[in-house]
Amino acid sequence: MTSFLFSFVLSSAVFIMAAAEPAGCKIRITDKGLEKLKFETQKFVEEELSNITMPEMKGEEGRFQYTVNDVKITELNLSHAELGFIPDVGLLFDVQNSSISLSFQRSILYWFFYDTGNTTASAEGVNINTAVNLIRDDEGRLKINNISCDAKIKKMRAEFSGTLRKVYDFLGRFLTTGMRFFLNQKICPALNHAALVHVNSMLETIPVRTEVDQYIGIDYSLISDPVVTSQSLDMNFRGMFFDLSEQNPPLVNYAVEPVIREHDRMVYLALSEFFFDSGMFSYYTAGIFQMHIVNEKMPKDLEVLLRTTYFGAIMMLNPALVDAPLSLQLAVTSPPKTSIKTSGATVVMIAIVKVMVLPPGQPPVQLSSMTMEAKFNAKVSMRGKRLAVHADLRRFKIFSNLSALESLALIPLQAPLKTMLQMSVVPLINNWTKRGVRIPLADGMDFIEEVVEYHNGFIVIGANLHFTKGLREMIAGSNGTDPTTSTSSV
Repeated sequence: MTSFLFSFVLSSAVFIMAAAEPAGCKIRITDKGLEKLKFETQKFVEEELSNITMPEMKGEEGRFQYTVNDVKITELNLSHAELGFIPDVGLLFDVQNSSISLSFQRSILYWFFYDTGNTTASAEGVNINTAVNLIRDDEGRLKINNISCDAKIKKMRAEFSGTLRKVYDFLGRFLTTGMRFFLNQKICPALNHAALVHVNSMLETIPVRTEVDQYIGIDYSLISDPVVTSQSLDMNFRGMFFDLSEQNPPLVNYAVEPVIREHDRMVYLALSEFFFDSGMFSYYTAGIFQMHIVNEKMPKDLEVLLRTTYFGAIMMLNPALVDAPLSLQLAVTSPPKTSIKTSGATVVMIAIVKVMVLPPGQPPVQLSSMTMEAKFNAKVSMRGKRLAVHADLRRFKIFSNLSALESLALIPLQAPLKTMLQMSVVPLINNWTKRGVRIPLADGMDFIEEVVEYHNGFIVIGANLHFTKGLREMIAGSNGTDPTTSTSSV
C-alpha cells in the first residue's frame, strides 16, 4: 500500500511539473489580426462554396415533366461576414443576409411542347454560422479539431426565359425548393472539408521541430491547447533550441514566463530568456564556441604585442622559438547566459584563452592561460517571419588563472585582445545570428511594422500582419508546390 501511494504521489508530481512547464515562446493573435484575416477567409470560403456540385433533378408536376442539370454557382456575395473569437473554443465565421447566384440547364415537357435552355437562379437570405475548435495535437501542432456548422437559405427564385416562360413560371417554386434543399445540405460539408483538410494542411507548414542550421534545431511544439478569449488567441510554445547531435538535452526552463498584456496590434511574439539561453546552450554543446587564431587570422599588431609580452617566457623555453608562430586558442567554458531587462538584453560569455607557441615539427607549447569575460549587448529584430539578433561588445576583461602578478602583466593585452574580439569573434557570432530563426507562423504570413519592448525576463514584439499570399495560395503551398517555403522536420 505504501509503495502504491508513493508511486501515485510521484506520478502526480511529474504530471504537475509537466503541466506547469513555462512557455519559452508565446504568440498572441488579436481581434485586429482577425480583421486582416477575415478578408482572406471570406475569399477562401467563397472559392470553396463555388466548387459545390449538385445532382441532376427530375420531377413531374401535373402535365409538366422537368429535368435540371449542370447546376453551377456563378457568384457569391458574402459581404456581411464576421470572423471572431469564441472564448474557450476557437473561431467563429458568421455570414448573414448574403446571396448566391446559380445557373442550370433545364429541359421541360408540357403536353407536346418541349423546351430547353439556360436558367438563372438566386438564393437570398443566406446565413452560415461556423464554429471552429482549435486544439494542440499529439505532435504539439495547432490543429482544427472539429467544426460545427449551420447553414440556411431563406428563399430562392428562378428566372426563366424562352417561349413558355410565362406558362411555367409557377414551376419555379418546385425547382428552387429542391435546389435550396440540396444547397442547405452541401454548404456545411464543403466547409467541414475545407477546414479539416485544407486549413489543417496549411497549419502543417508551421514548424514544430526544424533545423536552424547544420548545428542546431528548434522545438516550436505547443505545450498546451490555445487559450481563446473574446479579444485574442494565445499560443504557448516550448521555444527551445537543441543540438542536432543530441535532440533531447537535459535542459529545463526555469526562466520567467513571458506575459503579453497588449491588444493594440494584430499579433504579438513574446520570448523568454530561456529561448535565447537554449540557443546558446545548443551552440555550446555543438562545440561552436571555440576558435583557433593563428597565421593569417592573427592580427600583426597583436602578434607583435604577444611576442613582446611573452618574450622572456619564450627565451626561457628555447631561444630558437623566438620566431616560431604564436596562436590564441579560445574556448568558452560554459554556456553563455542571457539577461533581459527593461533597459535591453545582454549576453555574458566566459572563455579560457591560451597563448601557444608552435615550434615547427614539435607539439605546441603553452605560454599562458587567461580567463576572458565578455558582455555583449544583444539587439533583437524581426524581418518577415525571421527573428535575428545583433551583438555588440559592451564590456571586456582578462585576468590570469595563475597569479595576480601575471594579471597585471596582461593589462597591455587588454585593448588589443578586445579589438581582436571585435574584429574576429563578434562578426562570427553575428554571421550566425543575422540569418535569423523562423518563428512559428504559417507560410504566406509576415510581420510588418514591428516594435520591440524589453521587460524583466522576456521580450515582446508587437507587429501587424502582412499576407504575401492569399489563403488559397497558402494552402496550395502546403502541398509542396513552393519549395522555397518548405521546412524540414527533425
